[in-house]
Amino acid sequence: MAAAPLFQALRLSYNDGTTDGFWGEKTSTLNFCEEDYVVSYYCAEVCNTFTNLLFMWLGLKGIHNCISQDHPRIFLIAYMGYIIVGLGSTAFHTSLKYPMQLIDELSMIYTTCLMVFATFSYSRSGRFSALLGCGLTLLAGFITVYYHVTKDPVFHQTCYAALTATVVFRSFSKASSVLKTMWIMVATGLGVFLSGFLIWNLDNFLCSHIRRLRRQLGFPWGALLEGHAWWHLMTGLGGMRLSLRHLRAELITTSRGAYGYEDASKAEKMSIGWYGQGQSPQFL
Repeated sequence: MAAAPLFQALRLSYNDGTTDGFWGEKTSTLNFCEEDYVVSYYCAEVCNTFTNLLFMWLGLKGIHNCISQDHPRIFLIAYMGYIIVGLGSTAFHTSLKYPMQLIDELSMIYTTCLMVFATFSYSRSGRFSALLGCGLTLLAGFITVYYHVTKDPVFHQTCYAALTATVVFRSFSKASSVLKTMWIMVATGLGVFLSGFLIWNLDNFLCSHIRRLRRQLGFPWGALLEGHAWWHLMTGLGGMRLSLRHLRAELITTSRGAYGYEDASKAEKMSIGWYGQGQSPQFL
């Protein structure tokens, strides 16, 4: 019962909300279950905004480790993409402006296209890489124009899912024979990613009930029921696990070929080491 006074002491009532906050009229075609401007006049969706800090932190930490330990440039792509996606999503959820919505959603497409390019062009000829780059540029341009014209969120989600699946399954087929010890990373990453997607959909489906419960709890306790914010956190962590698995697969495969190791465990130790041992390279 001692927790009840603490709960009440930290509890703040939500504002009634305003039609337009600091950023003016909302022009986005998407809006989520988090109520607008009920926590801050200057930020439309506080929880959906600040959970993007995870993307930026993961990206910066990964870039630092890649540079300090001299990993190949391919490793920088995923981490730079995390920062871009985090910044775009922050701008969108703060303002709920349509141009910021495009930055948020299209940055996901562009970053995943970069991952596709890195996945298929690594250790390939310059001509192949150039053709692949041109093809992906045209694809990204088509998605941009079509989505801007139709404003169909299902189209965007389908394209993003297809590109992400391409990266994941390419990683499976390329390194399944040498990365048997890493399947737990795949299971964890997919599990967290899909759990976040489920929570977000429940948030949409039960939105009116969840909003009432949030107001009963007050802020910050009601923030625990922000499904889209949980989607941000869980896709950030789950997606990073999948990215790490893929990037490690690339380096292990390359090291195996370069050093002649037939034993995958030796190649793994050579290329990424084990956590907590000596000078083991870090990816995150």
